[in-house]
Amino acid sequence: MKIEFAETVPAGTPVVARVVDKDTLPADLEATLTEGARAARFKGRPGQVFDSFAERGGSVVRVALAGAGEKADESRLANLEKAGAALAAKYACSGATSIAIECEGLSAEEAAAVLMGLRLRTWRYDRYRTRMKDEQKTTLAKAVAVGAPDGSKDAWADAAAVADGVELTRELVTEPANVIYPESFVERVRADYEKAGLKVIVLGVDDMTRLGMGALLGVGQGSDKPSRLLVVEWNGGEKGAKPTAFVGKGVTFDTGGISLKPGPGMGDMKWDMGGAGAVAGAMLALARRKAKANVVAVMGLVENMPDGKAQRPGDVVTSMSGQTIEILNTDAEGRLVLCDALTWVQKEYDPVAIVDFATLTGAMVISLGHEHGGVFANDDALADALLKAGRETGDKLWRMPLHAAYDKLIDSPIADMQNIGPREGGSITAAQFLQRFIDKGRAWAHCDIAGTVWAAKPGATWGKGATGYGVRLIDRYVRDVLEN
Repeated sequence: MKIEFAETVPAGTPVVARVVDKDTLPADLEATLTEGARAARFKGRPGQVFDSFAERGGSVVRVALAGAGEKADESRLANLEKAGAALAAKYACSGATSIAIECEGLSAEEAAAVLMGLRLRTWRYDRYRTRMKDEQKTTLAKAVAVGAPDGSKDAWADAAAVADGVELTRELVTEPANVIYPESFVERVRADYEKAGLKVIVLGVDDMTRLGMGALLGVGQGSDKPSRLLVVEWNGGEKGAKPTAFVGKGVTFDTGGISLKPGPGMGDMKWDMGGAGAVAGAMLALARRKAKANVVAVMGLVENMPDGKAQRPGDVVTSMSGQTIEILNTDAEGRLVLCDALTWVQKEYDPVAIVDFATLTGAMVISLGHEHGGVFANDDALADALLKAGRETGDKLWRMPLHAAYDKLIDSPIADMQNIGPREGGSITAAQFLQRFIDKGRAWAHCDIAGTVWAAKPGATWGKGATGYGVRLIDRYVRDVLEN
């Protein structure tokens, strides 16, 4: 969506919108609109929209009121995003090609929040839909912020960079597995990354074989699509300062391997690369807004397929760390990808902290549903900062336990560990597995986001499908912790 700024409403604009606080209709609103809003029980609640028509300057204009809730609410910015998103949901396919949003009474940051909600909720991916009816097609292509205060353009430029990242993540997660696989994932992001000033490093199968990444490579050995390790650097902070690392699980399709998943719902496993997708989008956002921080991202990209070459339950693999793993279930593959990526980034970059993102376990969805991702951490300050970032952005997290009592559940009788524990505590034992690959004294957090990267129904700022979860969380963490 194109965003413009103007002092007055452009002539011919089909929809003019105003953001309204709870129980506060503007005094200068036409009487017909005021009475219509009251009759429709419009209260200005977050996300509530009322629209009607009014005569202005000799023409009949469609006017919308979007609710933003209480002005003093601590969730003010989130509520303003809901207001913008509600306008997008109402008018995206209405036939209107543009909308003007009157920004009187809003700060620059508040105006940018409305635009952010509008842009994010307008996003759709209709690339493969060839038989859509006209009323199903998106028509809304431009929004004009009218009378926005000084600083609004800069505030929007900053927000737009983050929106770019969210939209990249949504695209990667939405694309089918015959389009996005390890090699094509790399090529899809490479041009945008290099243009934004990011350094891109790609490790192929031969490179990872020499490094001893037997865990990651074991997952992909049954696929015709060769695995990749994608590494991206952003050095916008103090020269020579150690970076913070973000690591993403990128299983571009997960059949379960020899431990084959049930057929119903298997198509959803195109988004089992949602962790890598989140990290990929976040890096684009950080680069485009020129974040003053040193960050490295590592994405382990594999496809998990059943084949004569695929690893079997009962196999033992050796990870890059030298630790051996007994494979009891080939569908517990994400932790095998992550463990080698975690080892590699520690050896190569010695990061001050590591945060990994992964659609790791169905057990996390059972525990937290689709409302929160789970965060496991060996460092309270890191966990608290991530929880705070989640509250601020809406990419919510809930802290889960790590404890030695769970760790023994993944001990193997023939190897250093096994890749699954018992049925109970499945997301916890997966985190305990990853913790075995973290150097002593290294701050680390694991975010299991299995329930949050894809939505079966529309949310506040997304439609049905890919949510873009994780991009804004990472961006906010960088702002709060690394840039302050």
